[in-house]
Amino acid sequence: MEDGEYIKNPTNTVNRHGKDYAKYDADLIHSIVNTASVLHISFVPDPSDPTPIILPMIGQMGTYPPSSSSPPAIYLHGYVSSRLMRLGASPSDSFSVCVCATIVDGLVLALTPFSHSYNYRSAVLHGRAYALDDSTEEGRQEKLWAMELVTDSVVAGRWENTRVPPDGGELQSTRILKVEVESASAKVRDFGPKDERKDLKREEVREKVWTGVVPVQEVLGEPVGASYNKVEEVPGYLREYVRERNIEASKYARKTACAEPPERKKREE
Repeated sequence: MEDGEYIKNPTNTVNRHGKDYAKYDADLIHSIVNTASVLHISFVPDPSDPTPIILPMIGQMGTYPPSSSSPPAIYLHGYVSSRLMRLGASPSDSFSVCVCATIVDGLVLALTPFSHSYNYRSAVLHGRAYALDDSTEEGRQEKLWAMELVTDSVVAGRWENTRVPPDGGELQSTRILKVEVESASAKVRDFGPKDERKDLKREEVREKVWTGVVPVQEVLGEPVGASYNKVEEVPGYLREYVRERNIEASKYARKTACAEPPERKKREE
């Protein structure tokens, strides 16, 4: 990283729509990863069988220790015996992974099928992954910190509102995979339809075909208690999280739905 951006290289450079869509800003890329509910992790488990594997996982980016100036890493939560977690038992055994995060923000409906699209935010990150070693006190502390980080990515403040700390069995059965990011890029489409001039000139087409954007957002519903739940009222931290996340997602989706395409903005200016 340099000056808050990932350096462009043959691995992360966006070629198609690079001018309008490509982003290398580190804060933006990290925010996409931390906003997406699911991350997809690609890797090759065995060099003798180069069949790539893709797994959906829960993960989050963060810096440990929080006060350090080290670049953020991706922390992935998984079961100790899973195929991915059995690889990379230490930093010296690290292996290459590709991590992808995608958020759909709108259905872009244009005059022709060719010009249809999505509004979206996507990030692709490449790096080296290894499991945190909790046999040392330092490794154990980082593992506990990462477990809290990932838990609070599901619902902010959830860790401290559960039965913690984890017991010995839970710590033994859980592994945290740390991905040290080497390169990354994002693609973001955040504007309305972009039809060709030849179609925009055809009044009969514009009068017949509805064009615009259907905003898309991940909506969190009303919390439903478990069959064994004894807490009558939904906790305030949970209600507030649901409310704020829904408001934020709705605002972003509607803002991008109303935005003009970059080229049209330039012509108007």
